[in-house]
Parts: sequence; C-alpha cells; structure tokens
Amino acid sequence: MMKDQIFQDLDSGTVPFAFNESVAAVFPDMLRRSIPGYDATIEAIAALARRYVTAGTRCYDLGCSLGAATLAVRRNICVADCEIRAIDLAPAMVARCRKLVDEDRGTTSVIVAEADVRDTEISNASMVLMNYTLQFLPLRDRPALLSRIHDGMVDGGVFVLSEKVANDDPGLEQLLVELHHDFKRANAYSDLEIARKRSALENVLVPETTATHLERLATAGFRHCGVWLRYFNFISILAIR
Repeated sequence: MMKDQIFQDLDSGTVPFAFNESVAAVFPDMLRRSIPGYDATIEAIAALARRYVTAGTRCYDLGCSLGAATLAVRRNICVADCEIRAIDLAPAMVARCRKLVDEDRGTTSVIVAEADVRDTEISNASMVLMNYTLQFLPLRDRPALLSRIHDGMVDGGVFVLSEKVANDDPGLEQLLVELHHDFKRANAYSDLEIARKRSALENVLVPETTATHLERLATAGFRHCGVWLRYFNFISILAIR
C-alpha cells in the first residue's frame, strides 16, 4: 500500500481535488487515514449482501473507486445467477479496479464500467451502493438519481448511501470537524496537509445534512430509511425499497 503524501506538495491545495492517477495510487491509504469507520462500513455491507442479495438479480456499486465494496459483496453473495456492476467515471480508478477484480477469486460475475453514475441504467437490483459518491455530484442532479435507483430496484432491495454530512447546529458542526481533524492527525497527517486537502475539496465535495438525505430518500419512494452507522461527520444510511 503506497502512502498518501499528495498534500505535502506545495501546489496541492490550489488545485481542485480530482480522482486522477496520483490519487488512485494511494487511495486505500487515503481512505484508511481520512474516513473514520470506513472499514466498518465495508464489513457491514458484506453482512447486508449475505442477507439481501437475491438470486437472479444485480448489484450496483455506483462510484466504485478501487472496488472495496464490490469485492466485499462478491465474497458474500450466497445465491446463484447474480451480477455486480461497478461504475466509476475516473479512468485511473476503473483501470485499477478491473485489475483487483481480475485478481480476486470470487465467482460472481463483475462488470467494471467507466461511466457517469447519472447515466447508468439501474434495473433488477437487489442491492445498490453509493459510498461517498453522491457528495461529489451537483445538488440539482441528486434527487433524480436517487429516484432512478429506487425505480430500478426489486421490492425488498437495499440501498446503502454513505456520505460526509453537514450539521444544522454550528457548534456541533465545528466540534465534529475538529474531531475529524484530530483523527487525521492521529493518522500522521500534518496540519498543513489537512488544510491543503480541505482547500482542494472546497466546492468539489458538497455535503448536506442527514435530514436532507432522509427526506430525499423518502421522496424517492424508499419505505424504510435510517442511519445505521456513524462516526463523527461520516454516516451510512440504509434504505429499503
């Protein structure tokens, strides 16, 4: 695993964040050191796959990056005749994801496609994942995408939406930001790296409140919605069609 040193570069905070080859090369380390509870989210998704994926259906990993969630699902599907479709728009992520999928010993078919999740047709899905992906899409595009996801799922299918969120209470928001920065410092990021990454992500990653996400999911038609994992300002929502 290559260590994430991207934001040690002098110019790194002046250029908007992008999922390029440099990021792809260090992405596992970046996730581990930047997102509290990321490993727990992947483990929980594996448990959901065992419970919710049904025979003859598809699973979608929208914004799959290097395919950690895709592989967790693949290794925990307990039924036959399923297919996983892993979608990402970044060529560097897609290339590395395909390699990791090819090296994996799982038997469920996986198609890794370079495409925009907003243009991806969702059909016959018993499980759909969006891990820290919606937050990078324009606000105006988010409601329609979630409605299409809902409409493309089978009854009883499960949707997992993981996001960084904002809080309505300014005091709580400030505390959670500071705790997140403490988490990064504990994982050997310097204050300068933290500041540069925050600058690079400004207006690229646009978080919303938990209430906004839940309301949008209910509007899309999901019957049951709620936060099932949280660590500071990072949450994972479970929605059942």
